[in-house]
Amino acid sequence: MTDNATDKASSPTPVTLLGTGAMGTALARAWLAAGHPVTVWNRTPARAEALAVEGATVAASADAAVAANRLVVACLLDDDSLGEALATADLGGRDLVNLTTGTPGEGRARAAWAEARGARFVDGGIMAVPPMIGSPDSGAFVFYSGSAALFEEHRDVLAVPAGTAYVGADAGFAALHDVALLSAMYGMFGGIAHAFALIRREDIAPEDFAPLLVSWLTAMAPAALESAGKLESGDYTRDVVSNLAMQVAGIPTFLRTADEQGVRPDMVRPYLDLMRRRLESGPHADEDTTGVIDLLTAT
Repeated sequence: MTDNATDKASSPTPVTLLGTGAMGTALARAWLAAGHPVTVWNRTPARAEALAVEGATVAASADAAVAANRLVVACLLDDDSLGEALATADLGGRDLVNLTTGTPGEGRARAAWAEARGARFVDGGIMAVPPMIGSPDSGAFVFYSGSAALFEEHRDVLAVPAGTAYVGADAGFAALHDVALLSAMYGMFGGIAHAFALIRREDIAPEDFAPLLVSWLTAMAPAALESAGKLESGDYTRDVVSNLAMQVAGIPTFLRTADEQGVRPDMVRPYLDLMRRRLESGPHADEDTTGVIDLLTAT
């Protein structure tokens, strides 16, 4: 490596950050701690002042913040907020990384919007809460999608606050991965809530029950890998241990138990209904539950 290349690789990259809420502040602090000059802007200026004490430059406007640096990272409330903040900014020659939570469609539309204004664009989905940012062992990471050239150029800078996972040139893929994983999380939370509700009125200590619940969910998690394999092959009967017919036969027990315990089955009934519908819709008795995915995607 030449001396010039070494200097380029080791020199800090200036970053502009739009939005200094809890997540934006955590991002800014991680970059500042790593030695990157950071320019920040927030719609409410007072919320950016704490970062000024820590070495950030506070821009008077979003336009000024964008003009300050080539790499511009946005972490705002929503897609509308991003559009408003950048309405009059000159994005020509800028690299815009959008860490604002949005939908896949918003990511794709914003990519086209940014590119039409002369910017390269990458959308991101943050898989972390603010305290995890800047901690190498926290497990935090961010999905990125959009311009591969932008991502490769700024990969090291983007990896400072959290790990990176580039998931494709389609700018909507980061948000799609983000929401898909979070949807699975909320489904799990719903099951956990139902399980605790079932034991709530009994002489069973939640703290004694919780380790059993965690152990069971951990053991069941690899079912996602099995479903992925079946979706790829199209064979939902391969290596089935507990077939759909047997599982549907057990549904009345789950519902009667909930009734006996005075628990509303709101968290589990939709999935149980899908299992029953799949069984009744054709010769699916020997499948596992992977086929309910086809019901969810049917038009």
